Amino acid sequence: MTHPVREDDLHAYVDGALSDARRIEIEAWLAAHPEDAARVRAWVMQNQTLHAAFDGVLNEPLPIDLVRAARRRLFHAPWRAIAAILALAASGLIGYGIGLKTDQPIPAPRYLARDAAIAHAVFSPEARHPVEVDAAHAAHLVSWLSKRVGTPLKAPDFGALGFHLLGGRLLAGDTGAVAQFMYQNAGGQRVTLYVRRAAVANRETAFRHVTEHGIEVFYWIDRDFGYALSGQIAHPDMEKLADAAYRQLTGA
Repeated sequence: MTHPVREDDLHAYVDGALSDARRIEIEAWLAAHPEDAARVRAWVMQNQTLHAAFDGVLNEPLPIDLVRAARRRLFHAPWRAIAAILALAASGLIGYGIGLKTDQPIPAPRYLARDAAIAHAVFSPEARHPVEVDAAHAAHLVSWLSKRVGTPLKAPDFGALGFHLLGGRLLAGDTGAVAQFMYQNAGGQRVTLYVRRAAVANRETAFRHVTEHGIEVFYWIDRDFGYALSGQIAHPDMEKLADAAYRQLTGA
């Protein structure tokens, strides 16, 4: 009798923790269910990326509960987002950026751009829950995120450029709480503004641009906080939005 295939069975398959009989059943299931097969391939790639990055410095295996918890975050993510996350993670863990050797530190501002792009890839495709607090409660959203991030925030107005505020959410980052504001135009295209405390204070406010696996990111650091606008829209349109955000948030 074949038992139903659960998520835990898929994790156990990736971890090599199944009996031969159950492994054969799971392989038959994967052959007939391409979405689950894609999830398993993503988990295998994730494992390979982590091993390539950390085996040289960490001899002890990661606790299996932590590994599986990380996978569960990917389990329900849209698959285009998963592909972007895996590519971004690999580029960040194994010699980030063209011409950057693996023993060189990643510049702090580029961490900001990478993390903003990952957050955009994860949440912008969401249909039912793209934000935690919607634009109908914008005043509460801004007040709440300002308190959590630790600085007065403002959601830029992109109405003149055809984008309206959907809302926002609170995220976690290496330097503490992170605010993400999401905008959408009439065609359903979305951009996100990512704000967090900077790892290093910077008085230079000029914004910069990078493309992270198809995601356009304009970013800058203003004193103690970093800002990054991410989107997958035409570069000229993205540049106009970034310029508007930069001017409104810095007073330039």
